[in-house]
Amino acid sequence: MSAFWDRVAGLYDLFEWSNRKVNTAARGRVGELVPAGARVLDCAAGTGEFSLAAAKRAKSVLCTDLSESMLDRARKKAAKRGLANIRFASRDIAALPDPDGSFDAVIAGNVLHLLAQPELAVRELWRVTAPGGRLILPTYLQGKAGAAYGSMIKIYQGVGFHYEHAFTPETYREFLERLELGSVKLEVISGGVPEGIGILEKR
Repeated sequence: MSAFWDRVAGLYDLFEWSNRKVNTAARGRVGELVPAGARVLDCAAGTGEFSLAAAKRAKSVLCTDLSESMLDRARKKAAKRGLANIRFASRDIAALPDPDGSFDAVIAGNVLHLLAQPELAVRELWRVTAPGGRLILPTYLQGKAGAAYGSMIKIYQGVGFHYEHAFTPETYREFLERLELGSVKLEVISGGVPEGIGILEKR
Protein backbone atom coordinates (compact mmCIF):
# COMPACT_ATOMS: atom_id res chain seq x y z
CA MET A 1 0.00 0.00 0.00
CA SER A 2 2.87 2.42 0.73
CA ALA A 3 4.00 2.08 -2.90
CA PHE A 4 0.65 3.47 -4.05
CA TRP A 5 0.91 6.47 -1.71
CA ASP A 6 4.51 7.10 -2.80
CA ARG A 7 3.25 7.19 -6.37
CA VAL A 8 0.40 9.65 -5.74
CA ALA A 9 2.09 11.86 -3.11
CA GLY A 10 2.53 14.68 -5.60
CA LEU A 11 -1.21 14.67 -6.34
CA TYR A 12 -2.48 14.07 -2.83
CA ASP A 13 -3.08 17.71 -1.93
CA LEU A 14 -4.94 18.18 -5.22
CA PHE A 15 -7.21 15.28 -4.29
CA GLU A 16 -7.73 16.88 -0.89
CA TRP A 17 -8.58 20.20 -2.52
CA SER A 18 -11.54 18.57 -4.29
CA ASN A 19 -13.15 18.14 -0.84
CA ARG A 20 -11.60 21.31 0.57
CA LYS A 21 -14.57 22.63 2.59
CA VAL A 22 -14.73 19.47 4.68
CA ASN A 23 -10.95 19.09 4.93
CA THR A 24 -10.40 22.69 6.02
CA ALA A 25 -13.05 22.39 8.72
CA ALA A 26 -11.64 19.05 9.90
CA ARG A 27 -8.10 20.45 10.19
CA GLY A 28 -9.36 23.40 12.19
CA ARG A 29 -11.37 21.23 14.56
CA VAL A 30 -8.54 18.74 15.10
CA GLY A 31 -6.22 21.64 15.91
CA GLU A 32 -8.70 22.81 18.55
CA LEU A 33 -8.94 19.33 20.07
CA VAL A 34 -5.19 19.12 20.73
CA PRO A 35 -4.52 20.13 24.35
CA ALA A 36 -2.15 23.05 24.81
CA GLY A 37 1.40 21.83 25.43
CA ALA A 38 0.60 18.26 24.39
CA ARG A 39 2.99 15.64 23.05
CA VAL A 40 1.27 14.61 19.83
CA LEU A 41 1.57 11.60 17.55
CA ASP A 42 0.03 11.83 14.09
CA CYS A 43 -0.14 8.47 12.30
CA ALA A 44 -0.80 7.95 8.58
CA ALA A 45 -0.25 11.70 8.34
CA GLY A 46 0.04 11.90 4.57
CA THR A 47 1.37 15.33 3.62
CA GLY A 48 1.02 16.49 7.21
CA GLU A 49 -2.02 18.76 7.34
CA PHE A 50 -3.27 17.47 10.72
CA SER A 51 0.29 17.65 12.10
CA LEU A 52 0.58 21.27 11.00
CA ALA A 53 -2.74 22.08 12.64
CA ALA A 54 -1.71 20.32 15.86
CA ALA A 55 1.65 22.13 15.99
CA LYS A 56 -0.06 25.44 16.71
CA ARG A 57 -0.96 24.27 20.24
CA ALA A 58 1.29 21.27 20.88
CA LYS A 59 4.62 21.15 22.64
CA SER A 60 5.82 18.61 20.07
CA VAL A 61 4.40 16.67 17.14
CA LEU A 62 5.70 13.39 15.72
CA CYS A 63 4.41 13.25 12.14
CA THR A 64 4.49 9.68 10.80
CA ASP A 65 3.55 7.74 7.69
CA LEU A 66 4.68 4.62 5.85
CA SER A 67 5.22 6.63 2.66
CA GLU A 68 8.52 8.50 2.57
CA SER A 69 7.26 10.58 -0.35
CA MET A 70 4.35 11.80 1.75
CA LEU A 71 6.68 12.61 4.63
CA ASP A 72 8.98 14.56 2.31
CA ARG A 73 6.07 16.79 1.35
CA ALA A 74 5.09 17.19 4.99
CA ARG A 75 8.66 18.21 5.89
CA LYS A 76 8.64 20.90 3.20
CA LYS A 77 5.35 22.31 4.43
CA ALA A 78 6.60 22.48 8.02
CA ALA A 79 9.84 24.16 6.95
CA LYS A 80 7.95 26.68 4.81
CA ARG A 81 5.80 27.62 7.82
CA GLY A 82 8.79 27.81 10.16
CA LEU A 83 7.50 25.13 12.51
CA ALA A 84 10.30 23.79 14.67
CA ASN A 85 8.23 21.54 16.95
CA ILE A 86 7.52 18.80 14.37
CA ARG A 87 9.64 15.68 13.85
CA PHE A 88 9.12 13.08 11.13
CA ALA A 89 9.45 9.29 11.15
CA SER A 90 8.24 6.16 9.41
CA ARG A 91 5.64 4.26 11.43
CA ASP A 92 3.28 1.34 10.88
CA ILE A 93 0.00 2.38 12.49
CA ALA A 94 -0.71 -1.19 13.64
CA ALA A 95 2.75 -1.87 15.11
CA LEU A 96 4.13 1.24 16.81
CA PRO A 97 7.54 1.09 18.51
CA ASP A 98 6.60 3.69 21.12
CA PRO A 99 6.10 2.77 24.80
CA ASP A 100 2.66 2.68 26.37
CA GLY A 101 1.24 6.11 27.16
CA SER A 102 3.86 8.07 25.22
CA PHE A 103 1.57 10.81 23.86
CA ASP A 104 -0.99 13.20 25.28
CA ALA A 105 -2.87 13.33 21.98
CA VAL A 106 -2.85 10.80 19.16
CA ILE A 107 -4.29 11.53 15.72
CA ALA A 108 -4.97 9.15 12.84
CA GLY A 109 -6.78 10.98 10.07
CA ASN A 110 -8.58 9.52 7.06
CA VAL A 111 -6.99 6.11 7.30
CA LEU A 112 -9.32 3.75 9.20
CA HIS A 113 -11.63 3.32 6.21
CA LEU A 114 -8.62 2.06 4.21
CA LEU A 115 -7.72 -0.76 6.60
CA ALA A 116 -9.04 -4.31 6.47
CA GLN A 117 -8.82 -4.52 10.28
CA PRO A 118 -9.06 -0.94 11.58
CA GLU A 119 -9.71 -2.18 15.10
CA LEU A 120 -6.08 -3.34 15.35
CA ALA A 121 -4.87 0.15 14.53
CA VAL A 122 -7.24 1.83 16.99
CA ARG A 123 -6.15 -0.45 19.83
CA GLU A 124 -2.50 0.28 19.06
CA LEU A 125 -3.15 4.03 18.96
CA TRP A 126 -5.00 3.74 22.27
CA ARG A 127 -2.05 1.89 23.79
CA VAL A 128 0.32 4.80 23.16
CA THR A 129 -2.21 7.39 24.36
CA ALA A 130 -1.33 8.57 27.87
CA PRO A 131 -3.84 8.38 30.73
CA GLY A 132 -5.77 11.63 30.63
CA GLY A 133 -4.95 11.90 26.93
CA ARG A 134 -7.11 12.03 23.83
CA LEU A 135 -7.38 9.85 20.74
CA ILE A 136 -8.64 11.82 17.73
CA LEU A 137 -9.84 9.83 14.72
CA PRO A 138 -11.10 11.88 11.75
CA THR A 139 -12.42 9.49 9.11
CA TYR A 140 -14.18 10.00 5.79
CA LEU A 141 -17.76 8.77 5.73
CA GLN A 142 -18.00 7.44 2.18
CA GLY A 143 -21.34 5.88 3.02
CA LYS A 144 -22.77 9.42 3.16
CA ALA A 145 -21.02 10.84 0.08
CA GLY A 146 -23.23 12.60 -2.46
CA ALA A 147 -23.64 11.29 -6.00
CA ALA A 148 -21.06 13.67 -7.49
CA TYR A 149 -18.45 12.62 -4.97
CA GLY A 150 -19.36 8.98 -5.46
CA SER A 151 -18.28 9.43 -9.09
CA MET A 152 -15.04 11.11 -7.93
CA ILE A 153 -14.26 8.15 -5.67
CA LYS A 154 -14.66 5.85 -8.67
CA ILE A 155 -12.06 7.93 -10.52
CA TYR A 156 -9.68 7.51 -7.58
CA GLN A 157 -10.27 3.77 -7.69
CA GLY A 158 -9.25 3.81 -11.33
CA VAL A 159 -5.73 4.91 -10.33
CA GLY A 160 -5.42 2.24 -7.67
CA PHE A 161 -7.16 3.75 -4.63
CA HIS A 162 -9.34 1.39 -2.64
CA TYR A 163 -11.12 1.63 0.69
CA GLU A 164 -12.35 -1.20 2.88
CA HIS A 165 -15.20 0.52 4.73
CA ALA A 166 -17.88 2.96 3.59
CA PHE A 167 -18.71 4.27 7.05
CA THR A 168 -21.80 6.30 7.86
CA PRO A 169 -22.05 8.32 11.10
CA GLU A 170 -24.01 5.45 12.62
CA THR A 171 -21.70 2.63 11.57
CA TYR A 172 -18.57 4.60 12.48
CA ARG A 173 -19.86 5.28 15.99
CA GLU A 174 -20.87 1.62 16.34
CA PHE A 175 -17.40 0.51 15.22
CA LEU A 176 -15.68 2.67 17.84
CA GLU A 177 -18.12 1.72 20.60
CA ARG A 178 -17.66 -2.01 19.93
CA LEU A 179 -13.99 -1.66 20.88
CA GLU A 180 -15.09 -0.77 24.44
CA LEU A 181 -12.13 1.54 25.02
CA GLY A 182 -14.20 4.23 26.69
CA SER A 183 -16.91 6.73 25.93
CA VAL A 184 -17.05 7.80 22.28
CA LYS A 185 -17.88 11.27 21.03
CA LEU A 186 -18.51 11.73 17.31
CA GLU A 187 -18.59 15.05 15.51
CA VAL A 188 -19.69 15.09 11.86
CA ILE A 189 -18.54 17.67 9.34
CA SER A 190 -21.00 17.74 6.47
CA GLY A 191 -20.01 18.28 2.86
CA GLY A 192 -19.12 16.44 -0.34
CA VAL A 193 -17.46 13.51 1.42
CA PRO A 194 -18.39 14.09 5.07
CA GLU A 195 -15.93 13.55 7.89
CA GLY A 196 -16.62 11.91 11.21
CA ILE A 197 -14.25 12.94 14.00
CA GLY A 198 -14.21 10.23 16.64
CA ILE A 199 -12.91 11.42 20.01
CA LEU A 200 -11.96 9.06 22.84
CA GLU A 201 -10.75 10.31 26.20
CA LYS A 202 -8.45 7.98 28.13
CA ARG A 203 -9.29 8.13 31.82
